[in-house]
Formats: sequence, C-alpha cells, structure tokens
Amino acid sequence: MKVYTTDKIRNVVLLGHGGCGKTTLTEAMASLSGIIARPGKVEDGTTISDCTKEETRRKISVATSLVPIEWTDFKINVLDTPGFFDFEGEVDEAMSVADGAIIVVSGKAGVEAGTERAWDLCEKFNLPRIFFITDMDIDTVSYREVVEDLSNRFGKKIAPFNMPLREGGELTGYVNVIQKTAFKYEGKNAVEGDVPDYSMEYMGQYNDSLMEAVAETSEEFLDRYLSGDTFSEEEIRAAVRVAIADGSIVPVESGSGLNERGVYTLLDDIVKYMPSADNRPMAGINTKTNEIFEANFDILKPKSAFVFKTIVDPFIGHYSLIKIRSGVVKSDDLMYDSRTGEELKIGKLYILRGNKSEEVPELHAGDLGALQKRGTIETGDTLSTKANPVVYPKMDLPTPLTCLRWKPVNKGDVDKIALAMSKIMAEDKTFRSVSDVANHQSLIYGMGDLHLDVIKSRLHNEYKVDIQTEKPRVAFRETIMKTADAEYKYKKQTGGHGQYGHVKIRFAPSGGSEPYVFDEEVVGGAVPKNFFPAVEKGIAAACERGPLAGYPVVGIHATLYDGSYHPVDSSEMAFKTAAEQAFKKGILEAGPILLEPIVSLRVTVPDEYTGDVMGDLNKRRAVVLGMSPVNGKQVIEADVPQMELFGYCTVLRSMTGGRGSYTYEFNRYERTPMDVQNKAIEIHKAEEGEE
Repeated sequence: MKVYTTDKIRNVVLLGHGGCGKTTLTEAMASLSGIIARPGKVEDGTTISDCTKEETRRKISVATSLVPIEWTDFKINVLDTPGFFDFEGEVDEAMSVADGAIIVVSGKAGVEAGTERAWDLCEKFNLPRIFFITDMDIDTVSYREVVEDLSNRFGKKIAPFNMPLREGGELTGYVNVIQKTAFKYEGKNAVEGDVPDYSMEYMGQYNDSLMEAVAETSEEFLDRYLSGDTFSEEEIRAAVRVAIADGSIVPVESGSGLNERGVYTLLDDIVKYMPSADNRPMAGINTKTNEIFEANFDILKPKSAFVFKTIVDPFIGHYSLIKIRSGVVKSDDLMYDSRTGEELKIGKLYILRGNKSEEVPELHAGDLGALQKRGTIETGDTLSTKANPVVYPKMDLPTPLTCLRWKPVNKGDVDKIALAMSKIMAEDKTFRSVSDVANHQSLIYGMGDLHLDVIKSRLHNEYKVDIQTEKPRVAFRETIMKTADAEYKYKKQTGGHGQYGHVKIRFAPSGGSEPYVFDEEVVGGAVPKNFFPAVEKGIAAACERGPLAGYPVVGIHATLYDGSYHPVDSSEMAFKTAAEQAFKKGILEAGPILLEPIVSLRVTVPDEYTGDVMGDLNKRRAVVLGMSPVNGKQVIEADVPQMELFGYCTVLRSMTGGRGSYTYEFNRYERTPMDVQNKAIEIHKAEEGEE
C-alpha cells in the first residue's frame, strides 16, 4: 500500500448492536475496493476482520479489527468493532482514534440498544456520523419505519440521503434524495433512471427535510430558502459537509452488506463528507517544558504517536497499534516513550488488515499503523522525540465489575496461567487478574459473563491451560460485639530446651476499622517486656484468618494483662503461638459476628425501566438513596451488599434490553444478617473439610 498524506486519510469506526452487520459491511467494502477477491462470510469464519479463533468459532466480533481500504486515491482506515457490550473496551479504543463513525442498523431489527449506545459514544467523542441501514435486500424490511424511529429517537438531525428501490421483492436500486434521481443496479454498476411513482412522495418528504437542514447552516441560505429559492447540488454538498462535521446533520443511507448494494455510495460519501484527522484538535503536554503541545495532526510539527491498542496473539505476533498525531514517522526512527523514559528504535512500520501485516516506509499524521515486538510499549503510551517529549491523555476505558474466582485444573499450570493472563491483560485493558490474599482466592474481572467466558476459552485454545471458575468468596470481615478474657499456656517438651509461653489477654471491640489495637497492662514482670512484640505478632497473625469463618478480623482491642514465663524454655515463638491460640479462644467467647461489604451503586436506565430496576434492587437488600435525571435517563443511587451484585450485569441487561448500565465502589462494612452469616460459616466448614 502506498503512503497517504493526512488530507487523503479517513479513519472511520463501524458501530452498532451485536449482529447488525458491521463485519459483513466491512467485507463488502474490502471486496468493492479490490483488496480481497470475494467477500467472506461470518457464518463460514472467512471474514478478514473476525480473524481470531474465538471470533470464527463464536461467529461474533470480540476485538476491534483494523482494515485499511484504498478508494479513489483515498485511504479509509475501517475500524470494525464488537457490538456486544462485554467488549465495550475495544469500542472505546477504536473511538479514541476515529475521526468519523458509521452506525450500522439492521433493517430487520431496527433501532436497538447498541444503536443508542453508538449514538451516545459519538456524542461523547464528538464524532460526525452516518447511519447505514442494511438488510434492504429483505422485502419485509421497511426503510421508512426505521427512518421514522431514528427521527423519533435522535431528532431532526436525521436526514435520509437515499432510499431503496425494490421490484418483485428484490433490491434493484436506490433513489438519490439530493439529486432526486433513481439508480438501477446492473451488475456492480448503478445506471441512472427515473424515480418510480411509488417513491415520489417519500423522496419529496426526505428532500424537503434535507433542504430545511441545509438552509439552517447559514443566514444567507435561510433567507434564500424562505424566499423560495433553490440550492445547486454543489451548494447542497458543501453545506452538508460542514453540517455533518459539526453534527447538525446525520445522513441516513441504505443497502445490503451481504449483496454489496449501497456500499459503493457509502464509500464515496465517507470520502466526501467524513473529515480528515487534521480537522480535529489534538493536544498533549510537553513534559520538558510543562507546556501544552498543540499537535493537531500537523505534519510540520515534531513527530508523536499514541498507542491505542495492543495485540498479543500466539498466532499473529505482538503488535502495538498507533495513531500518528503529529509529524511523519518513518521506519527505524528513534522514539521516546514518556512513560518508561526509554528511547528506542521502532524498527519496521506496518499496516494491519485483519491478521495480515504489510510493511510501509512511513506514516503521516492522522494515519493508523503498527509496530511489532516492542515489549516495553503498552496501550496508552505516547511515543515522541526526546527533544520534544509529549504525553497525551489516557483513554477513558470502562471499569470491569463482573468477577469470578478461579482455580487451575492442573496445579502445575499456575505459572503458565499467570504468564498467559499477563499477556491477555496487556492486550485487553478491561480484563484484570487479582490475587485476593486476604480472602485466599484468585479472581478475574471482566465486562460481563461472555467476556470472561472468552478469556477462559482463550486460555484453553491459545495458551493450552485450563481454569475452573466459580462464584467468588465474599470479602467478609470478622469482629466481636462483647468483651472476653482468654488464657492460653503453650508448653512443649522435646528433650533439651522445651517451649513455654503463657498469656492472659482481654479482648474488646475497638470500634475502628483497623485489624487490632494492642496494649499491655502486665505488672510484676509476669511476662517480660522482650516478649511483648512476640505476643503482638501472634495477634496480628491470628487476625489474618478469623476463627468464625476464616475471614480477616477487624476492630479488636487486645490487652495483655498477665501470664507467666520459664527462664530457660520461654521464647518468642512460644509466646507468639500462645497469643494466637488465646486469640482464637477469646474471639469465639466475645460474640463474634461477620461484617459484609456495602457498596455505593449507581444504575443508569431509561425512565420506563426504573420500576423494574427498583423492584429488583429491593430483592437484593438494597437501600435506595434517591433518583435523579441525567441526559434523558434516570440515575438510581443505592447502598447494596456487594454479595448481592453477583451476576447483576447479566440481569440488568436482560431487564432493560441492554439499555441499563451501572457502576459501584466500596463504601463500608455492616453487620451481616444472621441467615447470611450462618450460610457463610457452613461454606467455610465445608471448605475446611475439603482441605
């Protein structure tokens, strides 16, 4: 592929609900542009963008794929993103480098939750967008109804640019609303013809609404429109380009990705109406001068690039995907990583097309490319020059909240699993592996059940290791409600020096969140001072695993007030052991209880789902604190026991048709209800028995 200058580059992200046809549309684009001989099919696992084993096996996209396309002397970098919400981190990475969006809508399914999410993302990132309604080759699909639904949901910005023509139940052409002309398909070509009578009414309505939108782009146009004047096609297209860029017009186009209908027009309109990168502002911080660096995709400024995605794949290798944000980056350039402080030679430059790579000599500002096998570079890094070190803001990626406990199927694979998970975490910033030492468990976090199932499958298929997953242990804490005295004498004779340690300790609630407070009130040297630290060590060790259900202990005030020692046999180890045993005995006599973690939950849902969500939260022992409108939706705030949120991601999506979202953060610990406490104790005893 040849080198393209900034003004000839279009970075376009494909968005939409899962299964709406994004990958099929990408295939059609690739086929029409000539980079593949024939389009592949999702069902056959032959598409260029769904190229991993997981994607071909599941018939869905799980990662963003980059497919550069050459079209009429322009380069269109197509970013094909997953539609399932479990992979929204992949979508956000693509959004961070896109300059425009195509929101794909299935004509069969209409406007779905993923369509609305795509619109919200475009609003968040301030991206110009075009709707492409696919499945127009299906006779029962109504283009008019989908357009009406889009208009009802997103307002008067919606402006159909074309509409399908059908004859005998087949898609035979389209009407260009701007030109008021019909085009009939003849092979891969479209031949101009007359608009059929049955299309005249809606063509007139769509043209009128488009002219109104054009008129509102300037006072001059508005005056002309009100006086009955008409606009030339050149004037319309120039005004539309500006209006699309600022978001005041959102075109709607139609066709069939499967049959490659309407895709030629879409590619033309991407080139005509989508902005190049140099029309978008971009700024970072010069870490040497602490001043703002206005990159703005200017090739005359010092070179800099942003790493927006990492691929660590056993089959295709390790790549860092970059967007050039200023200057021109060439093979073997020296680049400075502001995070590590390391200057490195980047080696060869590549463009990726699915799982295929192609070497290029240089990349201009605004272009997307890849570096290979640079192990220190991570997603989110900024690469610049040492003379002009720059840092760009990190991407705003979602926080993974769905959690599972995991164990290796084969205990000897622990190190292999840890290494494999570290590689997946380098690639997927919404996946986390955490060692929960306090609760004696290993956890994995993801964006949903499907996300974690894919991770588990990848470990098996790509890294040849297996894990079993289960519901995580709740991070309970143990504490006491009463005061108790405990005495323990540790005495052991082994021949020669023995072991002797004797303590009397009073336990009481401290009222704090720290594990313990230690005091001593020993008189008369019953326990020598040099053994006090050993007693405290014993209490600290015992707090790590409480006697009630094996959870960490908090809020204990331990006071050593008496004991005895042996001048020969006493040792630090003996007093530490005696303190541990006295602790276990005393806690069980001091009214032990479990405390459960309470989190502050924020659920964002459309108005019509608030009743169902509130009812479900009540079943989860939540205390609803309030509800407030935000951006046309309701935000419900509640305090809820964390254990009640297991599986909540799936339930909320099911309850709201995928339109609900939530976040939470730890708030405090509260006393656990007795039935929950008893069940936790039973589980602990069962696990102890297994061990």
